[in-house]
Amino acid sequence: MKKNNNLYSWDDFMELGGSIPDTQLEQVIENQKANQCAVLIYTSGTIGIPKGVMLSHDNITWMAGAVAKDFKLTEKHETVVSYLPLSHIAAQMMDIWVPIKIGALTYFAQADALKGTLTSTLKEVKPTVFIGVPQIWEKIHETVKKNSAKSTGLKKKAFVWARNIGFKVNSKKMLGKYNTPVSYRMAKTLVFSKVKTSLGLDHCHTFISGAAPLNQETAEFFLSLDIPIGELYGLSESSGPHTISNQNNYRLLSCGKILTGCKNMLFQQNKDGIGELCLWGRHIFMGYLESETETTEAIDDEGWLHSGDLGQLDSLDFLYVTGRIKEILITAGGENVPPIPVETLVKKKIPIISNAMLVGDKLKFLSMLLTLKCEMNQMSGEPLDKLNFEAINFCRGLGSQASTVTEIVKQQDPLVYKAIQQGINAVNQEAMNNAQKIQKWVILEKDFSIYGGELGPMMKLKRHFVAQKYKKQIDHMYH
Repeated sequence: MKKNNNLYSWDDFMELGGSIPDTQLEQVIENQKANQCAVLIYTSGTIGIPKGVMLSHDNITWMAGAVAKDFKLTEKHETVVSYLPLSHIAAQMMDIWVPIKIGALTYFAQADALKGTLTSTLKEVKPTVFIGVPQIWEKIHETVKKNSAKSTGLKKKAFVWARNIGFKVNSKKMLGKYNTPVSYRMAKTLVFSKVKTSLGLDHCHTFISGAAPLNQETAEFFLSLDIPIGELYGLSESSGPHTISNQNNYRLLSCGKILTGCKNMLFQQNKDGIGELCLWGRHIFMGYLESETETTEAIDDEGWLHSGDLGQLDSLDFLYVTGRIKEILITAGGENVPPIPVETLVKKKIPIISNAMLVGDKLKFLSMLLTLKCEMNQMSGEPLDKLNFEAINFCRGLGSQASTVTEIVKQQDPLVYKAIQQGINAVNQEAMNNAQKIQKWVILEKDFSIYGGELGPMMKLKRHFVAQKYKKQIDHMYH
């Protein structure tokens, strides 16, 4: 019997179709065609108004098989935890379609998974494949660092020793040199296996990151713990991943290699080999719902999907995504600046920074919005005023006693502000010219979040929304 909260027991659910005759079911199945629309996925709206992406039955079934094959997922032996929004293609493909294709098992996490209960679910389920957006991996990174900082003496030394061994061995493995010295096997027993068990990832063989670039510090940290996080690249319009990283194809900060059966083209490459990523294959979508004009803008006459993303391939055909055409800032002086590399470098150089957004389109110089690493309200997902463990450690290292964003911003904490300026100076030293240097910056009073509207459901930065929300702070830097 149906309960008030829309829950069915399995038996009740199976009975729902009892009144439908087989002939009617057979008619529905008969009417399905491979080239008909199976699902609508709406784009995130981080750039412009969300569009309805039409994916056919063939798109979905072909992609599920290709992903299973290239990730070497075995039938009936895989387990996944579904916790990301199923309205997005990454979660839908990995949590629903691939498991249906290979007969894997999907567990659904609690509704508050992203607010703190995910780890306990992972420990209970022990998935064999785990996909996370960069912010999830960064949160796990922070947890492991926090726990290791509490260790003392021998335990702490063992953790550092094991990480050094893990990084060396896995860096060599990345280049095709498979060597497992005794020290690595010891590190695995004493440290790596314990860390994986504490995270619920002890049965996991495939670790994936998608939706946005993973920062270098997090990628290297997990690699050193024998957890190589493979990045993938794809779009709603490509039914999910176009490139994947697996155990045989892995490079730090790369999105791996093109999925078997697909093609890639870099359109209008510059002197550095960077061009617009164009995709071709059975995974390319049917078009945008009720929008023929936008469909013909996206797919050219030869069937190539123009992604709007910029990328380059290395000599071994590993893909590196470098930015997005529509996100490029063009200053008043006509200088083209891709923001993502600058923002990534700022977060790397200044460990207290959680989010950074470069500003300067049609303006005289570049400036930056910064947010500090904070605790989150576990129930609502709202960023709190209290700094997190890593940010507090950063302050103490400078001699600052600040423990909240308010203390730093209201008093313009001289020690923290000086350290941030030094970090910005270090970033500016790597700029191509003066026009690409950050001239001004401001610390916002709250971190970016889904709750605040600055991030989309898959944690992507909504630049236009942020520019509108913090218009006052931006205007202040330019006047």
